[in-house]
Amino acid sequence: MKLYYHPLSGHAHRARLGLSLLGIEHDLVEVDLAAREHKTPEFLAMSPFGEIPVLVDGEKVIADSNAILVYLARISDAPHWLPDDLPTEVEIQRWLSVAAGKIAYGACAARLITVFDAPFVPAEVIGRAHATLKVVETTLASRLWLAGTPAPSIADIALYSYIARAPEGNVELTPYPLVRAWLERLEALPGFVPFQKTPAGLNA
Repeated sequence: MKLYYHPLSGHAHRARLGLSLLGIEHDLVEVDLAAREHKTPEFLAMSPFGEIPVLVDGEKVIADSNAILVYLARISDAPHWLPDDLPTEVEIQRWLSVAAGKIAYGACAARLITVFDAPFVPAEVIGRAHATLKVVETTLASRLWLAGTPAPSIADIALYSYIARAPEGNVELTPYPLVRAWLERLEALPGFVPFQKTPAGLNA
């Protein structure tokens, strides 16, 4: 199994973290984004939108970090990552949508400004990030894991990377003690791999 990734991509870290926490052996293949390797015909054959990460498992090719998490959970021997009862599965899917939407256009976008010089409006994306974090904080007041499961699920993996590095996008985590405690719970799990830090934003 191979994961095509970049160490500064939160989407790629999401997939790498999933592989590691689920204990699935894999090889890492770093994609040179600066050299536009993700836009070559060979890479576009795997990922038509030219995005990382991409997981290759034999003949199977899975693009998109959340799709990769679903795939890994389904082939894993630990069913708690994606339980097959409908209410829990729906709740996990809701958080995957948060990761793909509100996190992507909030904490992720704020970090893209400071790390990659992305042309977003800081006040807008930082405001979105805090709006999302407030909901996450409220949610964690009544549960240890985001989807209300007794053990962590792929919902927790999906949101971890960009929330953990939110300060790099000038998004302060101090007002969210329950979010910070949740991050620490994830970081204490066997197989956890950290997301590479950058000296940007509040961490500069």
